[in-house]
Amino acid sequence: MPPTWMLDETAHAGPEHLDPAFVAGFDRKQGYPDPVSDIELLASHGVRSVVDLGAGTGQFAVPAAARFDRVVAVDVSPAMLAYLGSRAAAAGVTVELVQAGFLGYAHSGPPADAVYTRHALHQLPDFWKVVALHRIARVLRPGGVLRLRDLVYDFPSSTTEQVMDGWVAGGVDDPAQGYTGADYAEHVRTEHSTFRWLLEPMLDHAGFDIADVSYDDGGLFGAYTCIRR
Repeated sequence: MPPTWMLDETAHAGPEHLDPAFVAGFDRKQGYPDPVSDIELLASHGVRSVVDLGAGTGQFAVPAAARFDRVVAVDVSPAMLAYLGSRAAAAGVTVELVQAGFLGYAHSGPPADAVYTRHALHQLPDFWKVVALHRIARVLRPGGVLRLRDLVYDFPSSTTEQVMDGWVAGGVDDPAQGYTGADYAEHVRTEHSTFRWLLEPMLDHAGFDIADVSYDDGGLFGAYTCIRR
């Protein structure tokens, strides 16, 4: 039983992520990011076991399971996990499925070599991001790797209005083919992407050193490789 003060992550996941019909079209809407570079990066650090937090439909977890000895896919959505399980079975790989979130996942077995998370941490308000990062650190062995990709803002806060106006204007017209301007606007209003200058101290306080970081040209998407101290 979680403590009474604990956040309900299912409520913060967005109701669409719990809807099997939405999940069935999720990959088409989100696009098809190539996981190879992240898999190779983790392999270069000697990784053999990975926990994928906010695993979604398994675009990372399934190909990772063909490379690593153990992959645990964690998601709060039963619909996402069902889809991921079917994808893993079709690929002939073994992925451990756990219905939980950043705050509720209880790791079993030896500490993991790596934690991977893509476009999921922003669902938590900043206070809970810090709690989640501390929990991730406890999942990892010392020297373990956190590969974090997310919507993180890396632009002067004084330009927020211009940046957000431009982002919303760049949305696609067909919601089945990608994210619309309305989707981006809803993200800004209702989800919890934070500024880079807030996230990086969180990582430090949780016991991580940033080994590498990159951002897209728009200053909206960050990719971090962090090492647990």
